[in-house]
Amino acid sequence: MTLSAVLIANRGEIAVRIARAARDLGIRSIAVYSEPDADALHAAVADEAYALPGADAAETYMNVPALLEVAARTGADCVHPGYGFLSENADFARAVIDAGLTWVGPNPDTIDLLGNKVTARRLASEVGAPLAPGTDDPIEDWQTARDFAAEHGTPIAIKAAFGGGGRGLKVVHDIEDVEEAFASAGREAKAAFGRAECFVEKFLERPRHVEAQVLADTHGTTVVLGTRDCSLQRRNQKLVEEAPAPFLTSDQHARIVDGARDVCVRAGYVGAGTVEFLLAEDGTIAFLEVNTRVQVEHPVTEAVTGVDIVAEQFRIAAGEPLSVSEDPEPRGHAFEFRINVEDVAHGFVPAPGTVTAFAAPTGPGIRVDSGVRSGSVVPGSYDSLIAKLVVHGPSREVALARARDALAELEISGVRTVVPFHRDVVDHPDFTGDSLDVHTGWIEAVYQPGLESAQDEAEEAYAERTRIAIEIDGRRHELVLPADVLRAAAGGAGAESGSGSGGDASSSGSGDSRTGGVGTEVTCGYAGSLVRFSVEDGAEVAAGDEIAVIEAMKMESPVTAPAAGTVALADLGPGDAVEQGQVIATITG
Repeated sequence: MTLSAVLIANRGEIAVRIARAARDLGIRSIAVYSEPDADALHAAVADEAYALPGADAAETYMNVPALLEVAARTGADCVHPGYGFLSENADFARAVIDAGLTWVGPNPDTIDLLGNKVTARRLASEVGAPLAPGTDDPIEDWQTARDFAAEHGTPIAIKAAFGGGGRGLKVVHDIEDVEEAFASAGREAKAAFGRAECFVEKFLERPRHVEAQVLADTHGTTVVLGTRDCSLQRRNQKLVEEAPAPFLTSDQHARIVDGARDVCVRAGYVGAGTVEFLLAEDGTIAFLEVNTRVQVEHPVTEAVTGVDIVAEQFRIAAGEPLSVSEDPEPRGHAFEFRINVEDVAHGFVPAPGTVTAFAAPTGPGIRVDSGVRSGSVVPGSYDSLIAKLVVHGPSREVALARARDALAELEISGVRTVVPFHRDVVDHPDFTGDSLDVHTGWIEAVYQPGLESAQDEAEEAYAERTRIAIEIDGRRHELVLPADVLRAAAGGAGAESGSGSGGDASSSGSGDSRTGGVGTEVTCGYAGSLVRFSVEDGAEVAAGDEIAVIEAMKMESPVTAPAAGTVALADLGPGDAVEQGQVIATITG
């Protein structure tokens, strides 16, 4: 079978990645875009681009009839779903196939089998993969989760049965928090994946997240391209990945690779997929889930194997054999740094806006996959990921050294990003030492508390700076000065401040406060929608108490009380839109 034109049912950097892979293979690429994405990079890079009227995901990138209409109108003969959105939706895959198109992904029945974490657990058990205790089926109510916690103890994980990427996953340490965690996991799962069912399992404390990349074709060949470590996460979503996973014993590596292969073979898997495991401090390995799609972090595996995973997806979909017939040996080491528009200084809250400048680093072993360029608008309607920096070297140590240089050179202005975190972590001994001493909760448990105690330093990382080169006795020196100092020297002290490599220095986090004659105003630090107020109007609150939960960019974040007193809530209800800086409550005391 020859594929000639692909509809890319996605947006952002993965849509750009697919379009470029298609071009390498002589396949015409057809992009779609929502109203907020009219000027997005993926629409410009593709050979053709077509509008999907609307703004939110449901009416655009998850609108199956609209997507298929574009495919029919443009003569597409295949559909690549990327990751997220409809990529693991078996009904969409069936609709594509029923329309006479080729689905670039696994069989819909396989997606059903493995996309449902409950049935995936059963299959993993059948092939002997180790498992943590969990419910056999999705649970109907929070009371069932509470009973499970009472039987097995906390912490427990409440997880979306249909989904991935950390959304719809809540870890509960206190049994009193089960009810709200169950409701929140269901809301996030429904918003991200269209289904709210959840199950519960025992949560392993301080585990590493290790996964294996699988490719399987229609000719019976299944290869494992190697392992990745994805332990650096916030809100159960990855920020840094590396390949191969470091500091594994030969037995641990073999169990992960063999377990991944066994699960996929038993499932009759065809396509690119990832089998994820947790590795506890005591060496226990527990199957986590199977992602039936290309992963965000696939470039780190490409860097150490030389295998183009997206191109292999097209080969498999066309019925061709894999270009590799056995597991490759890794060449060197690679890191991927996800560039998300999030405010590190205020707890990684969303920070959408306009990217006024984007300058990628250069040098050996450097790759940048981006969905933005200078002037791109990052809407608050979608995921916060805008780009990925991939760094490869002949060893982990050299890759880290190259990463430090690349992150220092990377410049993004106009929005706050997680780059200050990346610059910190590549020098942190827990991450760079002779063992990997980070875990899936390390950012919240270790890094973030330290950051909060030095918030002024974090804010400083976002300040706009100007570089000036000068010569002294014929030797070049570089001065890095705050931009407002130069403006003041030039008589422009009153000019509006711009933004530095981290983003807009004037943006705030999930909550802020202003003290006036009527009390302390609690403001929202970013645009989004109100999920709920966490306290009653007129309640007495202490500083730090949760006042509200705001959702933006598919993430829920709390707004906390900056002071103690009596709270008066604004006239808002669940689902109401809130703007950055909007007053949502006032505290008097």
